[in-house]
Amino acid sequence: MKTTDHRQEKVESLLTRVVGEFLSHEAGPMSLITVTRVAYNEKTKGATVFISVLPEDQEKPALAFVKRKSSELREYVKKLVNMRSLPVFEFIIDIGEKNRQRVDDIAAMDK
Repeated sequence: MKTTDHRQEKVESLLTRVVGEFLSHEAGPMSLITVTRVAYNEKTKGATVFISVLPEDQEKPALAFVKRKSSELREYVKKLVNMRSLPVFEFIIDIGEKNRQRVDDIAAMDK
C-alpha cells in the first residue's frame, strides 16, 4: 500500500511539473495560468488538473484555452513522461487556492 501511495505522489508531482511547463509555453500574455496540483486516478486513467488564473476575470477564457489544448498536452506529456497509459486531462479552477489567497489578503489587511 505504501509503495502505491508513493508512486501516486511521484506521478502527480511529475504531471504537475510537466503540465505547468506546457501551459507556460503555450499561454498568451492575457493571463497567468498556474497549475496548482494534479490528481491522477490510475483506475480511470484520468488526471484532474487544478489551475489558478490571474486576473480572475480571465478564468473562463483560460479554461476554454486549456481545454482546447488538451490533445496537444497529451502529445507533450507522451514525449516527456514514460507511462503505460496516458491520462485524459480534465481542467478545473482550484477553488481551494482561491480561498487560501483570500485568507492571505484578509490577513495582510489586518497587519
